[in-house]
Amino acid sequence: MERNYTEAERLQQAKDRVKEIKGFYGNLTAYVIFNGFFLVVNLMTSPEQLWFYWPLLGWGIGVIFHGLRVFNYMPFLGKDWEERKMREYMEEDERRKNEWK
Repeated sequence: MERNYTEAERLQQAKDRVKEIKGFYGNLTAYVIFNGFFLVVNLMTSPEQLWFYWPLLGWGIGVIFHGLRVFNYMPFLGKDWEERKMREYMEEDERRKNEWK
């Protein structure tokens, strides 16, 4: 069931997509800056006890999943899955309405 999008809908989708990508790159930039700062602080204050890799690892996992979602590499719960599920629920709802008539 192919849907024909209006120009306004396509423009809104493009804006939303750019906003998602911009958000990811903002997250990635903050990740690099703050973890670089953590590394410097760790090495200057207690080089014998390394702790900087904990926020690097934890935040890094979040950045990876954010990137996977934004660039649609989520094989199970990506945008295609969301759209299929929404379509499935809408069709099921329509079928129920028709049964009650």
